Amino acid sequence: MRNEILRFATCMLIGLVFLSLSSCDKDETPQAAELGSITGVVVDEGGQAVADVNVTVASLNEEDISLTTGADGAFLAENLPLKAHTITFSKTGWLTVSITVGVDKFDDSNVATADVTMVNASAKISGTVTDSKNNDAPIAGVSVSTGSETVTTGEDGTYAIENLVEDDYTITFSKDTYVTVVKEITSSDFVDGVATVDAKLGADELLRGFTSEDLLNADKWYYNEYRGGRNADAYPHWDWACDYMSTLDFQGAWQEQNEGTTLQIRNGEEDQDNPADLDVFDSFVYGSKLITEDNKILSIRLRTHDADETAPAHYGVQVVDLSAAQPAAVKVGGNKTYGSGDYADIDFDLSDYVGKEVIIAIGIYREATGDYWKQLVLRAIRFSNQKVEGTNWLPGTEVIEGWKLTQETVRSTMPHTKSSFTGISPVSGNRDNYVDAYRAWRDVDHIGAEWSFVPLKKDPEVFASEGYIIKTRNTAEVSTTVPEAYMYAKFSIASGSNQMTLNTRNFGDNPTYFKLTAIQDNGTVTHIAPTSNTAQEASAAADGCWTFKHGDGGADNPEGYASFVYDLSQFDGEDVTLAFGVYNGVADSGENKLVFYSIELN
Repeated sequence: MRNEILRFATCMLIGLVFLSLSSCDKDETPQAAELGSITGVVVDEGGQAVADVNVTVASLNEEDISLTTGADGAFLAENLPLKAHTITFSKTGWLTVSITVGVDKFDDSNVATADVTMVNASAKISGTVTDSKNNDAPIAGVSVSTGSETVTTGEDGTYAIENLVEDDYTITFSKDTYVTVVKEITSSDFVDGVATVDAKLGADELLRGFTSEDLLNADKWYYNEYRGGRNADAYPHWDWACDYMSTLDFQGAWQEQNEGTTLQIRNGEEDQDNPADLDVFDSFVYGSKLITEDNKILSIRLRTHDADETAPAHYGVQVVDLSAAQPAAVKVGGNKTYGSGDYADIDFDLSDYVGKEVIIAIGIYREATGDYWKQLVLRAIRFSNQKVEGTNWLPGTEVIEGWKLTQETVRSTMPHTKSSFTGISPVSGNRDNYVDAYRAWRDVDHIGAEWSFVPLKKDPEVFASEGYIIKTRNTAEVSTTVPEAYMYAKFSIASGSNQMTLNTRNFGDNPTYFKLTAIQDNGTVTHIAPTSNTAQEASAAADGCWTFKHGDGGADNPEGYASFVYDLSQFDGEDVTLAFGVYNGVADSGENKLVFYSIELN
């Protein structure tokens, strides 16, 4: 009996120990973490599924999960902890997209939905980076960045930034011991989806931000007069609608004001630590100019803001001769100072550069570090064989009496390198907000930026929807020899570029009198009759003018314009200045208009 009791007690003890151990094991085993899933569909901008997209799910303290969308663009990431996840969608030829899925995005079934739209980005920027100080050898390890994307050049100096859309980009090339080079491209630089941007490092900056290579692409200053500002001094010659200085290439801080186009010291908060430098322009305007005996004197009409005699603005002119063995920015006339609100005309002698096309830069210098603010107001930039003052026309011997166009100006006008021009402004404006519109002209080869406008009697209509318009006054003064206004440019005439076509129209019941005049460098003047036209009414008139009526054509109706075609083959082998002028052929007939929709030379 005693043994049975002992056996029973032992069994009970073993059972209790087992139960105790089992109870401890259950209490110490953690509950399984809740898991969820993320699902979604990837589509393009048109709503079509995008297959084979690489989907990467990343979260803190977790291994990345990688998967791929199916033919229907769908994906499913399972067994994910209920926490924030970053999901990246990438595919060659598409812009990479990253999104964050927070805990709050999971529903009661622990499922989160992450649908995305991807943008097709098959464009790329590529090129080669070379060392200008080492026989143009390729440079490896150069950082090439668009701001959002950065790559590094290989041993052969080449690089490629892919998965881009065709857009405007600022590209920075940088490497230790080299001066950083920055290049700008626009969407028009992409050809078949590829923009080629080569760069040379190792070259010294000649103007702030520009090496000799950069300056090879400088805008041409074809003409001898550029006017700025809004004030109508000596109307119409000096009026906002006739002053296109703001179409030039300005660098740094600048602004169009009533008094002129101002060069300013860069004085934003991030710029105030910039060091003083009386050798390198803080802001400047520049262009490439052929200097001859006829235009070797540069005159600048200027005044200042935020400056006086005790604290003047520091400015000057620098010239870069890219044909020199070692191009350098050379100061012409030394450093200048001015501190008055009154206009002054300052001249600079460019005789050392006669016969050469050089880079001309006009700029303002930073004289002090810190909160330093000065403005140099440019009312006119003019080239002649003598100093030009006031609001006068360029001096010299007139080619045609009353035209204010001199033989010296004709001879020293540079032949245009372009052959197609538009009169349609991509941006509209008025006296108070025209700067953005004028700047937009640079991108479309607008006639206002590419030709020189001479307002003898009347200002133009710069933003008419039908095109750029020159017109007559409503006056009793009749003339078919002196235009009310005209546009001119010089061209090298040759086979393949000796036919000019003007696409135009006019308005109202009265005819427009106009003509194309050719002026050779020797001063010979020839009025050119059209070989054909498609105007509703057109006929020859006095003194080489033509008169026409044509009320059709608009920006949305390009086929409606009348075309006047001119044969210029008699000038093959010559550089010839061509002028389209509008004349007051009928007394008191209102504002008769000549519309420039387009001009083509082919």
